[in-house]
Amino acid sequence: MRLTDITWPQAKEYFSRSDTVLLSIGSVECHGRHMPLGTDYLIPQHLLKLIEPRTDVLIAPTLPFGACDYLAEFPGTINLGETLLYQLFSRVCDELYRHGARHFIVLNGHGGNRKGIEQVGRDLQRRGALMAELNWWLMAWDLNPAWKGGHGGGEETAAILGIDPKLVDKTEIGPELRFFDLTGELHTTGFSSVQYNGVTVEIPRLTNTVTDSGWIGPDHPRTATEEWGREMLEATAAYIADFIEAFKKAPLSIPEKP
Repeated sequence: MRLTDITWPQAKEYFSRSDTVLLSIGSVECHGRHMPLGTDYLIPQHLLKLIEPRTDVLIAPTLPFGACDYLAEFPGTINLGETLLYQLFSRVCDELYRHGARHFIVLNGHGGNRKGIEQVGRDLQRRGALMAELNWWLMAWDLNPAWKGGHGGGEETAAILGIDPKLVDKTEIGPELRFFDLTGELHTTGFSSVQYNGVTVEIPRLTNTVTDSGWIGPDHPRTATEEWGREMLEATAAYIADFIEAFKKAPLSIPEKP
């Protein structure tokens, strides 16, 4: 049931019998040269399509933009920043709380959104509500470790192939991932990590100074297949639908002050 598709009397009736809502947040950002900028929006949107027939939960519209400051230099990226994302998402949840929502389920498509989502979750608990954060790509790893991936790598590429193969430009899938090391001794290993003498150190950097392609991870995009994507999305959606029913029963309580 989509919030956008029902009338206000129907919304009133829903909240009279249920306090559970499903929200989702994406982003518009670089995912390598081969992937659409809306990857983190398109995947949650598709998962919602698969989830909707499996549950009677009320589904709010997806927020398309997120916090992606470290990717902002790549053309087309739209970065709300952590503060604005928190303020926007907090207001959305405040409105749903006002109408009766107490069990909030958030389907998240982008790692950079997590800080804002989790702060809203803490705020809601102080008001006697509860939030579950579902980071689909991490859940997929747990469902099948073979699906584990990075940013714009095989896992996400497979998901987009499973949604619409035309959205992936396979001619832009290049050779092995190339990192820019800081020095001959400080070797880049990730978004903000380098290794020095076998020890990992965090040095926050803009992603275009870490890699020229925009994808990062152990899962090369060329490993992705449509079959992998369809299977992964179906399994993740089925799990989320089951989780929703279990989460509805979670008790609500306002934490006692120390």
